[in-house]
Amino acid sequence: MPAPEVPEAAGASPRLDLRSGSQRVFAHLLVNSAVVSVVNYTVWFAVTFWIFLETRSVFATGMVAGIFVVATAATGIWFGSLVDNHRKRAVMQGSALVSTAVYGVCLAVYLLTPEGVFGDVASWQLWVFVVLCMAGVVAGNPRGIALPTLVTLLVPEDVRDRANGLVGTVVGSSMLVTSVISGVLVASGGMQHVLLLALVVLVVSVLHLARVQVPERRVAAADAAGDPVEAVGGVDLRGTWRLVRGVPGLVALIAFSCFNNLIGGAFMALMDAYGLSLVSVQAWGLLWGGLSAVMIVGGLLVARLGLGRRPVRLLLLVNAGAWTATMLFPLTSSVVTLTAAMVVFMALMPFAEAAEQTVLQRVVPYERQGRVFGFAQSVEQSAAPVTAFLVGPITQFLVVPLMTDGAGAAAIGSWFGTGQTRAIALVFVVTGLVGLVATLLALASPQYRALAASYARAATTDEVPVAPR
Repeated sequence: MPAPEVPEAAGASPRLDLRSGSQRVFAHLLVNSAVVSVVNYTVWFAVTFWIFLETRSVFATGMVAGIFVVATAATGIWFGSLVDNHRKRAVMQGSALVSTAVYGVCLAVYLLTPEGVFGDVASWQLWVFVVLCMAGVVAGNPRGIALPTLVTLLVPEDVRDRANGLVGTVVGSSMLVTSVISGVLVASGGMQHVLLLALVVLVVSVLHLARVQVPERRVAAADAAGDPVEAVGGVDLRGTWRLVRGVPGLVALIAFSCFNNLIGGAFMALMDAYGLSLVSVQAWGLLWGGLSAVMIVGGLLVARLGLGRRPVRLLLLVNAGAWTATMLFPLTSSVVTLTAAMVVFMALMPFAEAAEQTVLQRVVPYERQGRVFGFAQSVEQSAAPVTAFLVGPITQFLVVPLMTDGAGAAAIGSWFGTGQTRAIALVFVVTGLVGLVATLLALASPQYRALAASYARAATTDEVPVAPR
């Protein structure tokens, strides 16, 4: 059951107290998840670095990213159903144990494969090893779905936005630490050192989590009258869709996030090429390490300041600010403007992520939150790869010629610049403009007002939403 709220003194600002009660349990789970997240991301990054060093194939590195994103999109709803139908700690433990077993098999494959085989991009042993490694990484995803549901379970409602900010801090810190650890381990001992570290850390995390007592009972759904019934087994995609559709504006929120990821795929595909045209690869790596630190700061700001009473509105305003920054920085070919825009983007993203989680925790029944978080993850994650795979060829074969000696160069080349780098910049400007326009339209939409009203109604009546039948 969700923890009872602790009343605050009149005029006092609600705050997290991670040293006592159920919030202390949440702190243990958050740290445990942070450590496991770091090790799983380390395997993912290390595989990407290692396969490029072994094969010198950009195609191979792209396949690693594709395997992860496709697998994440395909398993989100199923993982969400596991979270809803089982105790959350059991799901987290099962996730870590599966990853441990898979990484153990990976280590055996790595040690038994003859030297030189992994250097051939057409080698079946290479791709068996890569798929196994990525399966171990993806097996950690149920933790990411379970964690926001545990916020609902363990954290008082008036400080859940702050707890969600700490979850965003974990994501940012994972990215920061991972980029350093992966490179060091691959350079020192290839994938052997990476997998040994992963196995040790996962075993320690399982032992730690075994000592954490989570106050949860068997998950039960509720019927239309609010009486408890046994939880629906299986994936239950139809019931999840009915629930999402039954909350006014919730479909629009997920669609908006999906659209953001769709156009954000342009930055995923082209940002490295753009940045490396401005600075060296060493400087580029250090820059992104610093930007990951900015994301940590953003998460801590959410934990400190909260999201206010209108998180739906804040979500859209944050997106408007982020798209404005990403639209303006490419107007000049400068690493300074690029860095400034990315600082704004990385600082604002924890606010957007925490706002979406806070809204879902309020308007979705607790016993179905895993399915809805998993559904949202699947829908949103499926969008970015589509653009990422399309925007590269479109930029290379259409926009680059247009901005080199075509109509675009003739029309705006005198002040915007010409050539490949400025072609990528033009794609960024157009993408940012589309994102900004879409966000402003969402702010003016009836779906936004409906979702905001649903959130406000749940807040003022303290009602517990019931899953539709």
